Amino acid sequence: MSTGVLPFVRGIDLTRNNFGEGRFPATIKQMNRVQWLTLDKTQLCEIPEELGNLFKLEHLSLKYNGLEKLFGELTELSCLRSLNLRHNQIKNSGIPPELFRLEELTTLDLSHNKLKEVPEGLERAKSLLVLNLSNNQIKSIPNTLFIHLTDLLFLDLSKNHLETLPPQTRRLANLQTLNLADNPLELFQLRQLPSLHNLESLNMRNTQRTLLNFPITLDSLSNLAELDLSRNMLPKIPDCVYNLPNLKRINLSDNAITELSSNVELWQKLEVLNLSRNQLTVLPSAICKLAQLRCLYLNDNNLDFDGIPSGIGKLCSLEIFSASKNVLEMIPEGLCRCGALKKLNLSSNRLITLPEAIHLLDGLDQLDLRNNPDLIMPPKPSEAIKGSGIEFYNIDFTLQTQLLLAGGGIPPAVPSAPNAKDSTARKIRLRRGTRAESDQDSAKILKGMKDIAKDKDESIGYFDDLQAESVKPKRWDETLEKPQLDYSKFFEKDDGQLPGLTIWEIENFLPNKIEEAAHGKFYEGDCYIVLKTFFDDIGQLGWEIYFWIGNQATLDKRACAAIHAVNLRNFLGARCRTIREEQREESEEFWRYLPVEGNEITKEKIQQHVPDNFEPATPRLYQVQLGMGYLELPQVELPDQKLVHTLLNTKNVYILDCFTDLFVWFGKKSTRLVRAAAIKLSRELFEMINRPVFALVTRLQEGTESQMFKSKFVGWDEVMAVDFTRTAKSVAKTGADLTEWARKQETRADLAALFMPRQNAMPLNEAEQLEEEWNYDLEAMEAFVLEGKKFVRLPEEELGHFYTGECYVFLCRYCIPADEEDVEMDDGKQSADEIQCVVYFWQGRNAGNMGWLTFTFTLQKKFKVMFGEELEVIRIHQQQENLKFMAHFKRKFIIHTGKRKDKLKATENKAVVELFHLRSNGGALCTRLIQIQPDAINLNSAFCYILFVPFDTGDESQSGIVYVWLGSKSSPEECKLVQEIAEKMFNNPLVSLQILNEGDEPENFFWVALGGRKAYDTSADFMNYTRLFRCSNERGYFTVAEKCTDFCQDDLADDDIMILDNGEQVFLWLGSRCSEVEIKLAYKSAQVYIQHLRIKQPEKPRKLFLTLKNKESKRFTKCFHGWSAHKVPPE
Repeated sequence: MSTGVLPFVRGIDLTRNNFGEGRFPATIKQMNRVQWLTLDKTQLCEIPEELGNLFKLEHLSLKYNGLEKLFGELTELSCLRSLNLRHNQIKNSGIPPELFRLEELTTLDLSHNKLKEVPEGLERAKSLLVLNLSNNQIKSIPNTLFIHLTDLLFLDLSKNHLETLPPQTRRLANLQTLNLADNPLELFQLRQLPSLHNLESLNMRNTQRTLLNFPITLDSLSNLAELDLSRNMLPKIPDCVYNLPNLKRINLSDNAITELSSNVELWQKLEVLNLSRNQLTVLPSAICKLAQLRCLYLNDNNLDFDGIPSGIGKLCSLEIFSASKNVLEMIPEGLCRCGALKKLNLSSNRLITLPEAIHLLDGLDQLDLRNNPDLIMPPKPSEAIKGSGIEFYNIDFTLQTQLLLAGGGIPPAVPSAPNAKDSTARKIRLRRGTRAESDQDSAKILKGMKDIAKDKDESIGYFDDLQAESVKPKRWDETLEKPQLDYSKFFEKDDGQLPGLTIWEIENFLPNKIEEAAHGKFYEGDCYIVLKTFFDDIGQLGWEIYFWIGNQATLDKRACAAIHAVNLRNFLGARCRTIREEQREESEEFWRYLPVEGNEITKEKIQQHVPDNFEPATPRLYQVQLGMGYLELPQVELPDQKLVHTLLNTKNVYILDCFTDLFVWFGKKSTRLVRAAAIKLSRELFEMINRPVFALVTRLQEGTESQMFKSKFVGWDEVMAVDFTRTAKSVAKTGADLTEWARKQETRADLAALFMPRQNAMPLNEAEQLEEEWNYDLEAMEAFVLEGKKFVRLPEEELGHFYTGECYVFLCRYCIPADEEDVEMDDGKQSADEIQCVVYFWQGRNAGNMGWLTFTFTLQKKFKVMFGEELEVIRIHQQQENLKFMAHFKRKFIIHTGKRKDKLKATENKAVVELFHLRSNGGALCTRLIQIQPDAINLNSAFCYILFVPFDTGDESQSGIVYVWLGSKSSPEECKLVQEIAEKMFNNPLVSLQILNEGDEPENFFWVALGGRKAYDTSADFMNYTRLFRCSNERGYFTVAEKCTDFCQDDLADDDIMILDNGEQVFLWLGSRCSEVEIKLAYKSAQVYIQHLRIKQPEKPRKLFLTLKNKESKRFTKCFHGWSAHKVPPE
């Protein structure tokens, strides 16, 4: 039965379905509005006739099939723009000439087929922009082909049998990419090349190039950036190649080149140079002038020590230097001054030793020295302190390094103390200051303890007179925190409330109560839970719980029986133990309760119904996408071809097709329309493919997934919340000293915050509701900013923009509706709404207190005259704003670095690159866009960023490029929000705005502006675990208090100790003015916290690390939004 949804499908990906032998779904013809269709690897041997009805189809992909002929329906698709037919068995006789009369066809890929000549009629496809005929058997190109295909941008003719190209090739004036690799073009003179003025990439690999058949000049190819001349017969580089000033990549490997001309210095934009497998003996010194060169490959040549210029250290951008299989006995010391070097390959040489400066290459990731049998590594220098001079030409000007390079002795180092067994404790001992301050703190704590003890002595007497109950240790089950489970899903309300026997059978991972008539009849392939309910001697209900295991029961049934037996005990609040009974080894007490003599166990024969050659179908995950009047069903790209549950986004709906089972998964935050569309699409997809009669369609809500569904994903293990108990021996051992311990701990420490659950993030719908309510009450908001010594009105276009060096004042008037119950209505008068005035004073973290003083003595007095004493003043600091204040800016809260009027300039008087990071801490209301250091290492795939790259125009015009970088794991809401902010922030005709998805970044502006491409974090899982605690003794005794989830860098108190948990490590952060007593107690508290987490989160073990102020690592700072240098405290 048709659902009527197929006509609204705009695109669908049916890759890896088996549509061979007449199994192509007939319902495809109902998709009369489809625009793109992917049928890769579907085992098609002919074009399905159903495609003839898809008159609006624009993009069709039929890769990796068995097609031999294209006759039929393709010629009727008048809207077809791109056709991908690579990796098939297509021959010339199977291509109809009418196919190339399609006026909209712009992209055609016929590579990896069996073509022996150019298809007939191809010259009629005048709209072609991309043509790929590579990996065929074409021997010649007809002269008429390029007469009409003048709009071609991409042409790939590689790996054919071409011996020449027609003269009409020069008509391809718009061509940008030309690939002629692996063709016998020995007689081809390349005379047409100079006419291709727009050519950017040229591949002439293995085309029998010599100096005789190379053109004399290539000066007209000014746009050529990539050139491949590898695997030819060139004895030297043709002179015309040196005249290509915009070359970025050139491959000259596998030739017979014996020398390089000094004209190599003309390649000022060259980034990659490959000269491997030639006959070079020396490199010209001019190669050291290629300032942008990143990769230099010199493998398999005849280079020795003298063959590498000594000035090679000037290649400041060099990242890869590969010179394996040469005759090097030593390398110049200048090579070790290439500060950007990441990979150095010197394998298979004759190395004897290396410069000692090799140890100073801190950024070197890979050093290959294999097959150098005589190599003796230089001694590694002792740890040297690098001075500020390291910034100049990558030379370390410190005394120790310079004496070492000069052959002198190293100054004796200060003898270090012997290592302690506990490295963390050793760091704490090294951190200890003078005893005077710690003694004062100790006396302060002791005084507080004595005062509290004295107060208790006066009221209830001394500790020895206390009743035993006050310090009596609690039972182990009373002290355990019960897991948050809804046991009503497993058991009924009346279970265990009446005397008698109740039995459950484990079925589909859940307990299923069986009828009383079946009590005592067990199957050896199953597991059961037996509950005996009775009244004890004092008339209270008591229980005994057994779980019985059959010999043939599967492991999952055994585990579920044990788990649900514990769940039953928790549901009843019983103190009894759960007793395990195995078949043939039951206790007498167990059978005593059952209404049978002996045991009646039915043996159930397990039938094998799965054939030996069975192979499960490869699952395909579709994402349902809904637009304005259309539907799309693309397949989700699987990382490493593995299906993992992290691909499921709570805001989307997915269809998982496993052939015999089809699952529809609804995310909690998915919309109603997408869900409805997914239900209809799943029906169509289910009927579209021939499936077994037992195949099912299953709908699943996020959080209620079945075990069958989870088994389709790699690593999705179901972990149920179960309480873990201690042994009686450990309880007795703890209870022996519990009284004395409780008496001392009662007045000394408060660690309760460490054991409280983490505050959950505010749901988006709740945040939006609060934002709407608070803004509804807001009648007006006036903004002021401090300029000089007075506050002036803030321009409207700057509302929502804050600077770290400024102070702002916001006057907010709220209209509070009067309560009808509290207001008396006299003489028909209506009650008036209450006007409430609140002044927010916002202070940037780099702004001084003079702004607050100025406000107190000027603007605040004026406000009080206007609004009276009812005026409420709230002072807030940067990133410590309350939610109501944040709600007024509707998630567009932007914090800039510096001051408003400052035009930030670098030392060279150039405009500075700006990078902004969008992040929400603890909910959508706490969303901020903060300017951070423009460095690629600060990126994270889970967030969105805005990068402003200014142009150096020489005037004051703010021109440049704005990149909106969308992380691959960022939420759609943040992606949409950051684009809106960027469009409003840089609303300037001189600024161009580009939206970049992660992985699509341009090299020349984006990465250069961030200091080069660097490794960055690809996950922000720490956001789900971050917690910050403050340890202090300011109350006279030691306390631990937790900051809210929206904490910031300024919450790190300088005179206290902080405990930070990021989900993998626990950091003990020491302020510069903390005491020794606080250090000891905080260290022990952190250990207790880690032990607690081992029980609460065994899957996330933590390690304890010590960090000092101004010494924080990236693992620590990433937990704080907008981390920068610490504030300098006032003297």
